[in-house]
Formats: sequence, structure tokens, C-alpha cells
Amino acid sequence: MTASTPMLVTFVVYIAAMVLIGLFAYMRTQNLSDYILGGRSLGSFVTALSAGASDMSGWLLMGLPGAVYMSGLSEGWIAIGLIAGAYLNWLFVAGRLRVQTEHNGNALTLPDYFTNRFEDSSRVLRIFSALVILVFFTIYCASGVVAGARLFESTFGLSYETALWAGAAATIAYTFIGGFLAVSWTDTVQATLMIFALILTPIVVMLASGGVDTTFLAIAAQDATHFDMLKGATFVGVISLMAWGLGYFGQPHILARFMAADSVKSIPAARRISMTWMILCLGGAVAVGFFGIAYFSANPDLAGAVTENPERVFIELAKLLFNPWVAGVLLSAILAAVMSTLSCQLLVCSSALTEDFYKAFLRKGASQLELVWVGRAMVLLVAVIAIALAANPENRVLGLVSYAWAGFGAAFGPVVILSLMWKRMTRNGALAGMLLGALTVILWKNFLGHLGLYEIIPGFIFATIGIVVFSLLDKAPSASMLKRFAAAEREYQDAANGSFQDAPAR
Repeated sequence: MTASTPMLVTFVVYIAAMVLIGLFAYMRTQNLSDYILGGRSLGSFVTALSAGASDMSGWLLMGLPGAVYMSGLSEGWIAIGLIAGAYLNWLFVAGRLRVQTEHNGNALTLPDYFTNRFEDSSRVLRIFSALVILVFFTIYCASGVVAGARLFESTFGLSYETALWAGAAATIAYTFIGGFLAVSWTDTVQATLMIFALILTPIVVMLASGGVDTTFLAIAAQDATHFDMLKGATFVGVISLMAWGLGYFGQPHILARFMAADSVKSIPAARRISMTWMILCLGGAVAVGFFGIAYFSANPDLAGAVTENPERVFIELAKLLFNPWVAGVLLSAILAAVMSTLSCQLLVCSSALTEDFYKAFLRKGASQLELVWVGRAMVLLVAVIAIALAANPENRVLGLVSYAWAGFGAAFGPVVILSLMWKRMTRNGALAGMLLGALTVILWKNFLGHLGLYEIIPGFIFATIGIVVFSLLDKAPSASMLKRFAAAEREYQDAANGSFQDAPAR
């Protein structure tokens, strides 16, 4: 039995379990609402963990520990920004979006919500927002396929071409078969696996390095500035790292989890679960990289692979410090992180193509069964395009991922927030916000990137100004728009006040 056999068996069992969940979800999928939003049936626990897992890709177990291993705690600002952004998203957006999408035509997608919320008979909002989703998410999907391929390539010594298909096949299978329910249920399993790996690994690394005191002394001996969160930091640099949190307000795959909750009353409990999970996972990822400094400084003969690529720090520690079977489970957590994000992105693209193009423009009278199968076909179509883009991992198009997060955050974030909080907002305001947000991100990245300010910040600011100015210049919203907004806000406030009053009794 080779050294990789236990890991191979673990990966195969894990992937088989995900596909089985997909088959179970297939039996629960009766119509397009089931396929795209799980029939709005997710409870607090699944909503919480699915939102977390869909957000945190392979970056959580590879990129973040690698950055901390290289530079120390100064890389932790991004984790602080993400925690703050996610919390505010749960607090101000989640419940309102759940209610408003139901009151506005029972919207299943963000473009569908924007169209109904602003009574956009021209459907220009639907077309533009769906195109933004398709362009950015297809590139995002390609990035996820590359990450999965790299994992299989490095773990099992496969060729890149073989690893590409091995990494993508399972995710495509369960997303194709079971749709949103499969994605959400597998996300829950994957989130559990990720938190297990990120709590256990830093504890074992610290013990292997000689305990708390010895570990910290070893890190200080190598470079005392590793403890300094402001090492090499500028005001613009810190603000830019923390500004990653702004992206949450506009990420379609995360917002879809809020829309799919079984009730607005599930949101407060989901928020508490999700934020606890997120804080523990991000803290664990930072700790893996940080304690890894001590371990590899004490064992320099084992540090070759990590010196060559710091993002392998979690992989190497798992292989070195754990029984191969346990290591297989821990490395499956990286696959879980990649698969959970990729599956959500595939489904959001499929939803945009099916609900916002096929149903809206080509087949208005299509049956539910037809729409579900069109949705499945669209998953395959987007997956094939993503694999084609990923076939050359050096392809420059994958570099766009670095600001796709900013693109979504600036194009959709201010529109989502103000559409939920400001009744005076109009269709022209929404369109101006989307255009200004997306254009500012692209132009800033390409022409002003040398300033060091993360492009989401000017994008968010200009989009917000655009929404307010163009809404106020526009004629006031119709009576029916104001009536729907007021009814949804009233339902949200009633639910919020009810959960607040019930809290002491529990």
C-alpha cells in the first residue's frame, strides 16, 4: 500500500458521499424554485453553514495560512475585515432580503429581484445584472477548477490534465443532479469538515513545536516582527485589506443563502452559528500559518515544499504530523473548501441563464420540469467553459479573479443595501449604481492600481453616490412599489421585534 493510498481512499469516500447527497436532493427537486433556491426551505443551521462554506474557498486553507507563514500576523487584517463585513451583511441585509424577494414577485435570483423591486418593464436591469454574474462567475469557476486540479496534482502526482477533470467531475455531478439543495446540504458537511481541520491542525502543530511558550519563542527567534500586526503597514494598506469585508454585500452566491432561508425568523440563529463558524475557521487558518513558522524553523530539513510554495503549509503539516488516514480527512477539507464555492458559483450561473434569459426571453410558458432540465444543462455549459479556461492555468483571464470579488461588491453591494433600506430608490438609480460600481472597479484596477487602494473602496463610494443622485433626479417610485416596500419592511420589523422579545425566554 503506497503512502497516498489512505488519502486516495479518503478522497474517494468523501466524493462518493457528496454525490449520494446530490441523489437524495434530486428526489426532493420538483420545480425551478427547488432547483435554484431549495424551495426556500433551509433552516438556521444549513443556512448558516452553507453561507460560510460557499464564501470560503481554497484560499481559507491555502492562501491565508501561506500569507501568515510568510509575513506573520500583519496578514490578519483581511480576516478582521471579512468578519466585520460578514456580520454586517447578516445583520442588515439577510433578513430584509429574505422578505423583500418574497414580496417582489417571489424572486429566485438577484436580477429577478431587481426587476420586480423597481418594476423595470424594459428589463435592462435583469440583462445587465445577469451578464455581470455570468462574466465574473464563469472566471471564478475556472479559478475553482484550477484550485481543485492543483490539489489533486500535488497530492496524488497526477498530470495537470487528469487532475483537472478529477477535481471538477464530482462537483459538477452533485450540482447537476441535486441543484440548490444538494449544494446547501453538501456545504453543511464541507463546513463541518473545514472547521474540524482548522481547529485540530494548529493545536497539533503547536504541541509538535513544544507547547505554547516554546512555539512563541521559536517564532520570535526567527523574526520578532512576525508578532507585529502593523509591520510594513500603511493606512491605505490596512484599510484596503479590511475593505474586503465590503464585498459581502454584493456576492450573489452568499445572498442566495439568505433568500433560501425557510423564514426570516431563522436568520438571527443562523447569524450566530455562521459568525461562530467563521471566526473559528479564520482564527484556525491564521494559527496554522503562524505556528507553522515555529515548526519548520525547528525542522528545516522538512521545509523544502513550503519554502518553494508557502501556500502548501497546511498540506505539508497535515502530511507530516498526522496518520495518513487522518491526513486524508484533513486534506479533504481543502477539497471541501474548493467544491463548496465552485458548486455555488455554477448554480448561480445556471440560475441566471435559466431564470433571467431562457424563461424571461425565450420560453415564458415553459413547464417547471423543462426549466429544471434547462438549469441542469446550463450547469454543464458553464462547467465546460470554466474547464476550457482552466486548461491553461497560466491563462491571464484567471487573473481577473483578483478583482471579481471587488466587481461584485461594488456593482451589487450598494444596490442591494439601498434597495432594502431606502424606499425612494428608483430603477435609474439602481442601474447607475451598478454601472458606476463595475466601471470604477475596472478603471481603478487598470489605471490607478499603483496607488495601493483596493478598488472596491472607490467602486462602493461612487456606486452609492450614483444611486442617490440618479434616484433623486428621477420621478418618485410608484405607489405599488412603495406599498410592497412598506409591507416587506413591516413584516421584517415584526419578525425582528418578535425574535428580540423571545430571546430572554429561551
